[in-house]
Amino acid sequence: MHRNLRSFLTQLRQEKEIVEIAAPVDPHLELAEIHRRVIAEEGPALLFTNVKGSSFPVVTNLFGTSRRVELAFGPRPEQLMKKIVSLAHTLMPPTLGALWKERRILFDLMKVGCQPVSAGKAPVLEQKQAEVDLTRLPVITSWQEDGGPFITLPLVYTEHPVTGQHNLGMYRMQIFDKQTTGMHWQIQKGGGFHHYEAESHNQALPVRVHLGGPPALIASAIAPVPEFLPELLLTSLILGEKLPVVRPSDGGYPYIAEAEFVLSGVVPPHERRPEGPFGDHYGYYSLEHPFPVFHVKEIRHRRDAIYPATVVGKPRQEDYYLGEFLQRLLSPAFPMVMPGVRDLWTYAETGFHPLAAAIVRESYKREIMAHAFRILGEGQLSLTKFLILTDRSISLDAFDRLFETVLERFEPASDLFIFHDTSMDTLDYTGRRFNHGSKAVLLGTGEVRRTLPAEYHGPDLPGVQGVAVYCKGALVLEADPFEQNPRLAEHLLEQYGDALQEWPFIFLVDDLAAASGQTAFLWTVFTRFDPAHDLYARSDWKQHRPHYRLPIVVDTRMKPGYPDELESDPAVKKLVDDRWKEYFGS
Repeated sequence: MHRNLRSFLTQLRQEKEIVEIAAPVDPHLELAEIHRRVIAEEGPALLFTNVKGSSFPVVTNLFGTSRRVELAFGPRPEQLMKKIVSLAHTLMPPTLGALWKERRILFDLMKVGCQPVSAGKAPVLEQKQAEVDLTRLPVITSWQEDGGPFITLPLVYTEHPVTGQHNLGMYRMQIFDKQTTGMHWQIQKGGGFHHYEAESHNQALPVRVHLGGPPALIASAIAPVPEFLPELLLTSLILGEKLPVVRPSDGGYPYIAEAEFVLSGVVPPHERRPEGPFGDHYGYYSLEHPFPVFHVKEIRHRRDAIYPATVVGKPRQEDYYLGEFLQRLLSPAFPMVMPGVRDLWTYAETGFHPLAAAIVRESYKREIMAHAFRILGEGQLSLTKFLILTDRSISLDAFDRLFETVLERFEPASDLFIFHDTSMDTLDYTGRRFNHGSKAVLLGTGEVRRTLPAEYHGPDLPGVQGVAVYCKGALVLEADPFEQNPRLAEHLLEQYGDALQEWPFIFLVDDLAAASGQTAFLWTVFTRFDPAHDLYARSDWKQHRPHYRLPIVVDTRMKPGYPDELESDPAVKKLVDDRWKEYFGS
């Protein structure tokens, strides 16, 4: 397994999975546009060796295909995780015979942890800036409306000021000046919890930000692990050996020995500064809001340091492939953390939090609701906007088949729940209020209740320009723009509800291309509606809750106040068009 970034780059060269670009490239917009075109074609990793304004090279698209993720991590971590979970059964109760039988896995577990090394054996400490100057780093600006350059692969290490428990997370960092950045601690993020605790005691929170290092370190920083599981231990488990760290003599935070850069400093209490906008992984701009400020006191780096970066935007991007790996890695542990949850999947096509699905146990009537509440109360899963549950054994990553399975069994009067006034992912603006929105839970269990339609033979619908079927039972209607016809969903139900009731779900969209495949459908639909605002159905009010009747109409058109969809700057597109052969020599 790769102990550092350059070991991974060596393998990528051997596998012809990386291309070096020696032509001068501007980190302001140009580099990101090149990256986006390459990842859209499932192309290689990119090493830019001549980045304007900096002496450091930039590497991007490290994890932009399933194959490179496999090269980075291999099959061992997933196999080991499954084996670790199985120990809960084979070693209970522990006996000498059982321990001996599992001696190989126990030996592997003895390798998990951090290995202290001297400063002389830590490449990340080889060089130190005489005066802190963040502008010497080749920090990229990805989108033309971004508030500035952002560090996009920061590995932010903090410790709880009372318990000392650590967190390693990835929180974007906008460069404000030579010595300060933003710290985009969203709700339900471990670093943000540590800052909250420090701030409540009027204390500054020390922070170390590493860039680069083992691919396992990058994966662990974004892994949605429970708070009690230290990310550095997960790094070591993926790595297959102890993680080398330097423990400072002053008792401060450790340095990850094999990182490329490390920025050390503090986030003071009660200081906020406007951060953003930023073209984010939802495929839209997240807007300007006040966030904490990171004051950088020291910058160290390898003598020949390489700056790692990524570009986020409409799916699929690098986070899609890393997210798939992490879900496969962690899924065997879900039943241990949430008994009765047999499988769980969040959808990278939506930005993860807007949509999740799970297969659960239904050993008694409505046990499924206990599992729904358990999932919505578990760490970052609490930010899930739309949760789909079934007791049928099915592959969750194929959404069309899952949705058909649920819609065949879904009873509208009892199997759809909307929860108002809940917390929402910081990047999701559909709730009309920052960090606030609503949630929906859709159930589909037991035996088949209905035969789903596969073709539309209904009436012509006013305000509708096109009709398509995404999957059986799910009708997609290209409709008038919302601002032109905001009450269209209500009018369709009032006038055509009975004629459309064979379709359990109907989705109003701006462009019928949303029905063209899983990525287009999930991204368009689940990033553009809030259940409490945008889900419509005829209903009867009984026993303090609505009993819905089919069809359920979901208005996923763009609404006033939604952030802009990400589109490349035309001038930058032309520049890259004109220089394409210069970059790649063909």
